[in-house]
Amino acid sequence: MAIKIDKPIVGYEVAKPEDEQAKNNAPAPGQAANAEDIEHMHESVQRPNELEGSTYKIKTPLSEHALYVTINDIVLNPGTDHEIRRPFEIFINSKNMDHFQWIVALTRIISSVFRKGGDCTFLVEELRSVFDPRGGYFKKGGRFMPSLVAELGDVIETHLKKIGMIEPEEMDEHQKAFIDKKKAEFAGHNPALDAAAAEAPEEGDFPANSALCGKCNVKAMVQMDGCMTCLNCGDSKCG
Repeated sequence: MAIKIDKPIVGYEVAKPEDEQAKNNAPAPGQAANAEDIEHMHESVQRPNELEGSTYKIKTPLSEHALYVTINDIVLNPGTDHEIRRPFEIFINSKNMDHFQWIVALTRIISSVFRKGGDCTFLVEELRSVFDPRGGYFKKGGRFMPSLVAELGDVIETHLKKIGMIEPEEMDEHQKAFIDKKKAEFAGHNPALDAAAAEAPEEGDFPANSALCGKCNVKAMVQMDGCMTCLNCGDSKCG
């Protein structure tokens, strides 16, 4: 087939078989060529001018002012089959400046761990294991928090689940049915409970005299049939 040349020839090159093969094996637009071209999270990754993220509110009885935790993510290999979203930085803001120094230090350290790459999910358990010597507090719904730092670990876990770095733990249908059955039995054995709350209980609404469950850290352990049973996770002292 004849090809018309409309522009002046400024150079030429002899086509080689290997060049044609490389052209045929070239990746489609938006796809990584090979393993070496796939970008992973590491401390040399440059921060883009714009990042997407989420802000979480922490309100504790320890302070009249709430803390706002913002976690920004970076998207690596966008538009390819290897696209992943990873946390890049964290900021904490509050009107309460009593703990400003350790808050700044903690956010810088956590951000450094994020940018280091690899598995950063260990931060959740490390932060959760921090206990306030003055004692912890209960969140709405009856869940016990041993410290403000531990609740920060909860926020990070929520965000890592949101971007797919941690698989959410969901109860199967048998566990849900068991817990619903125990709640119904407890309500039936305790007619003094508020009828409206028994018919349409709010999430995390458990009897006021419930004990703390050692498994899920929620005040939902009640005495049923001579055995302590958790109405939140189903854990029972009788197995």
